[in-house]
Amino acid sequence: MNPIPDNLSQVRRRIKTACIEHQRDHRSINLIAVSKTKSVADVASVFEAGQLHFGENYLQEAALKVAALPAAHWHFIGAIQSNKTRVIAEKFSYVHGVSNFKIAKRLNDHRPASLEPLGIFFQVNIDDEATKSGASAELLYDLVKACSNLPQLSLMGLMAIPRPSLDFQEQRAGFRKLALLRQSISNQLDLTGFTELSMGMSNDLEAAIAEGATWVRIGTAIFGARAPKII
Repeated sequence: MNPIPDNLSQVRRRIKTACIEHQRDHRSINLIAVSKTKSVADVASVFEAGQLHFGENYLQEAALKVAALPAAHWHFIGAIQSNKTRVIAEKFSYVHGVSNFKIAKRLNDHRPASLEPLGIFFQVNIDDEATKSGASAELLYDLVKACSNLPQLSLMGLMAIPRPSLDFQEQRAGFRKLALLRQSISNQLDLTGFTELSMGMSNDLEAAIAEGATWVRIGTAIFGARAPKII
């Protein structure tokens, strides 16, 4: 028996429980099933259970799934190489991980005019970790301001992966920093629609919801432990 649809139901229950506890409307939380390294069959089983948003990190692998499930909404998550921007701009609806203007400009230029603007989340290195990708908080204002003039991008908000912690209050502190930063940028630039926070994964989604997450990126809790890359 395939456990994945049941896992999806459990994650949805966790989201609803967290929303009740922290006085959030569960409909304000968008669930992204992070399906990297998982088979097309596994992804299809989640799609058939009503899940519409999927996240991928590896472009060649993702192409197989995008082709198989064109009705799903595809999110590219993670660092982007310059030579991958055309395919991402053409095949994905959202990008979580823009951290420099060069990549943003390439995504804008490659986004077909026939499609809606590409939804962009700026990745922030919220704890200034040397091993983490993302723009520094100090440089974020200038990056977002520059990208606000790119017509084929829709600037949605911020994304981050805070330093791991098993302590709930420490988890909340990292997410709180991102939420305050988003509010500050939005106020300074008067950006309409810059309201979204992509934060929270399998081990900390409750803390993320407590601090205002609007998108949570869940992989292991839905699909199980990560498998080797398909390609």
